Amino acid sequence: MRKICNIGQAALAAVIGAGIAVGSPAQAQEETIKVGVLHSLSGTMAISETTLKDVMLMLIEEQNRKGGLLGRKLEAVVVDPASDWPLFAEKARELIEVNEVAATFGAWTSVSRKSVLPVFEELNSVLFYPVQYEGEESSRNIFYTGAAPNQQAIPAVDYLMATESVERWVLAGTDYVYPRTTNKILEQYLKDKGVAEEDIMINYTPFGHSDWQTIVSDIKAFGSAGKKTAVVSTINGDANVPFYKELGNQGISAEDIPVVAFSVGEEELAGLDTAPLVGHLAAWNYFMSVDTPENDEFIEKWQAYIGSEDRVTNDPMEAHFIGFNMWVKAVEKAGTTDPDAVIDALVGVAVPNLSGGYSSMGVNHHITKPVLIGEIQDDGQFDIVFETPGLVLGDAWSDYLPDSKALISDWRAPLGCGNFNVDTGKCGGQGS
Repeated sequence: MRKICNIGQAALAAVIGAGIAVGSPAQAQEETIKVGVLHSLSGTMAISETTLKDVMLMLIEEQNRKGGLLGRKLEAVVVDPASDWPLFAEKARELIEVNEVAATFGAWTSVSRKSVLPVFEELNSVLFYPVQYEGEESSRNIFYTGAAPNQQAIPAVDYLMATESVERWVLAGTDYVYPRTTNKILEQYLKDKGVAEEDIMINYTPFGHSDWQTIVSDIKAFGSAGKKTAVVSTINGDANVPFYKELGNQGISAEDIPVVAFSVGEEELAGLDTAPLVGHLAAWNYFMSVDTPENDEFIEKWQAYIGSEDRVTNDPMEAHFIGFNMWVKAVEKAGTTDPDAVIDALVGVAVPNLSGGYSSMGVNHHITKPVLIGEIQDDGQFDIVFETPGLVLGDAWSDYLPDSKALISDWRAPLGCGNFNVDTGKCGGQGS
């Protein structure tokens, strides 16, 4: 891990060591703007989150080379919530109350985001959340730069229906809120499309699950009924490694039963033998294989920073790239890091993404993104086989769930509401 040099603190330490009087602690705090980095560096989610910590350090270092922000250097404050969901809340509180960070970038799983959400609302601080999630939430203090279901899950199902004529569906996920809520949305969506209940198989496994032989056998049997079958995977973390290995062990190819994943990107594939996985799919809003000058520049900077031409990029990294640049622009626009001013300034901010366009922050605190579907290649990269013709704004509330389809999120004044019911004309309060 690279350390960001804090010249102000180093000088302060030298002065104290020499026994010379210095200014007040409040004056010392003004020397840097602190940025929280809240990602698991140990535990089951470290396989995915460690890279996000690294890319945040790179972005902060790069901004400091540009002169910092509001005439001050940025200082990263990194904590390790260790894939422990209650610990996420403790570390978030520590970042805000003890370290006094101006904003935080972090969390991966929805259960970790749910854990920290009340902390950010209570202490009125800002979190940028960079990973695809299940929707059904809107908070004034959270900016969702990953995909909502309408930016990933729904387009993936539509693609498989259109190109593979899939009729039977396995919804396989890790047992927590993101897979369960996403699959609830997908199950209803499939039924609305005319898919019979007996043609939908749903399975959940715990974090870190390693014994996939029986489950993959069940999937294979489910797919042998004479109807084209696909797996929609919301399996998260290091459980993906044995899952994909078992698919290969049982000879399940993409031609037989294609798998489309929402949590497997280049970083996860780097630890796998990808030869048996060629042709399986992932749905994201960015792939390393995107062919644009902006992406080429980002990859070059990343590999130079990390010191390896073998290190890959992935979708949540781009989400942090977008979110961080949005925060910088909003702080410059507001002229302050005050959370209330920055929250207001963020709506409408647009910054370059890595696909060659601009992503903007909506009134619902979700961003516009392209939807991409890629096929796994034997080199661990993705061949992009589908892309939406334009950008799609993330939807905080699903159109396919009875309790959600009448809800909208608009955090602008005078509405200032995360779940306004258009049927009743009433706001249900902040968030879900």
